[in-house]
Amino acid sequence: MPIRAIVTGGAGFIGSHVADGLLERGDSVVVVDNLASGRRERVPADAELREIDIRDGAALRALAAEVEPEAWFHLAAQADVRVSVTDPGFDADVNVRGTAEVLEAARATGARVVFSSTGGAIYGEVETIPSPESTPCAAMAPYGISKLCGEHYVELSNRLYGTSHVILRYGNVYGPRQDPHGEAGVVAIFFGKLAAGETPLVFGDGFQTRDYVYVGDVVRANLAAFDYAGTEHVFNIGTERETNVLELLEACQHAAGTAATPEHRPARLGELSRSALDCSRAERELGWRAEVGFAEGLQLTLAGLRG
Repeated sequence: MPIRAIVTGGAGFIGSHVADGLLERGDSVVVVDNLASGRRERVPADAELREIDIRDGAALRALAAEVEPEAWFHLAAQADVRVSVTDPGFDADVNVRGTAEVLEAARATGARVVFSSTGGAIYGEVETIPSPESTPCAAMAPYGISKLCGEHYVELSNRLYGTSHVILRYGNVYGPRQDPHGEAGVVAIFFGKLAAGETPLVFGDGFQTRDYVYVGDVVRANLAAFDYAGTEHVFNIGTERETNVLELLEACQHAAGTAATPEHRPARLGELSRSALDCSRAERELGWRAEVGFAEGLQLTLAGLRG
């Protein structure tokens, strides 16, 4: 049966894909985005855009009373690790206060929240890789702390009000619509540099690893999380595979048919040396696993950037 859904951050990279996925299965979608980093043109034509800041609780509650949604897919966030380091107060205001306001708006109509969190940034430097959800959280940057605080608010709601909200901890999501200019995922940045004939930058020695998961797989995880009827509430969403920065650059160059020698710069504060996520719980409980291979995902991403 079709549902009424609100997608916060639906004018952004991942959020716009989630909105697409909901519309494709026949749901109605209202996008909430203040367009600070989102783009109006990313909002699907069949979705309604409301320019609201997630910290504006009164506006969110008024929207909930009007739309009466069954679901909130909460993707709006301050998602830049470096911004969180330089301005942790702003990072906390958006990611903690904003999440608390979304939860209150959802509670007003009994809607379920699917909260987009982060894997590596929450776990920090760990010994067990791929890391399961039981990994002790020792974030290395304010961004990871603020997302963990958001998770605590989600879990408090489940305990206090009997809600069944779900938390998804992503690996490094990549795919079409990721912006290669300014602050963006490294895949889009590398493709942007290669397309412009510029020298790609590698921070540190290039052997730091991440778990790169394609955005289409992340959309499927969001839909599965809303439909989930079990008792677990936290799920890693990744591929369980480590790829280092130099390997990533080589794969991007192979996809783009280019060759360039990277310029190395000092490692950045708050960045992890290794990260990959154990996704066995998501496979067992949600029936989800990553399906798009890395080479295929890079080709799809490159095609999206080329238009």
